[in-house]
Amino acid sequence: MACIGARIVGLVLVFGMVMMPSLAKDYTVGDTSGWATGVDYTTWTSDKTFAVGDNLAFNYGSGHTVDEVSGSDYKSCTTGNSITSDSSGATTIPLKTAGTHYFICGVVGHCGMGMKLSVTVGSGSPTDAPAGNGASTPPSTDGSNTTVDTPAVTTPTATSTGLGTSLSSSPIMALMTIAGVVLSVLVLS
Repeated sequence: MACIGARIVGLVLVFGMVMMPSLAKDYTVGDTSGWATGVDYTTWTSDKTFAVGDNLAFNYGSGHTVDEVSGSDYKSCTTGNSITSDSSGATTIPLKTAGTHYFICGVVGHCGMGMKLSVTVGSGSPTDAPAGNGASTPPSTDGSNTTVDTPAVTTPTATSTGLGTSLSSSPIMALMTIAGVVLSVLVLS
């Protein structure tokens, strides 16, 4: 009888670990302002730390796009060479790789009016958080297109999302997984 009880406890622990939410976050780009001209995305990124597994949600009206571009196309606001592009009005970009990701609006002139976002994505481990998340400053009034990458405070402010698959973002999840596997082997043997 004790063996059946131990198996049930083991299954409950394994089920709990699988169903436990990850630490991945959903960020709404620009918060209530959304993806639009006239928004200071440097300020928006300044209090956020992005990690693999997080998502960027772009909300915008018709007449805009979300284009992921190279660093050089981001700096020069070059359109037409997008890695990805969407104009649906609600674009969610999963951050699948560490490094810097660049986004612009592909409509002529919008990038130059500040509709550009640069996010630095860490690997997901709290010790691997990026030192800063650069984003462009609004365009200058003299017509030049100067981009300044500024460091950010690394205090996450977004809420947890639902289920995730990345265990690397939580040492507690990794330990619980190991404990569950060990317990399952002991109980089922």
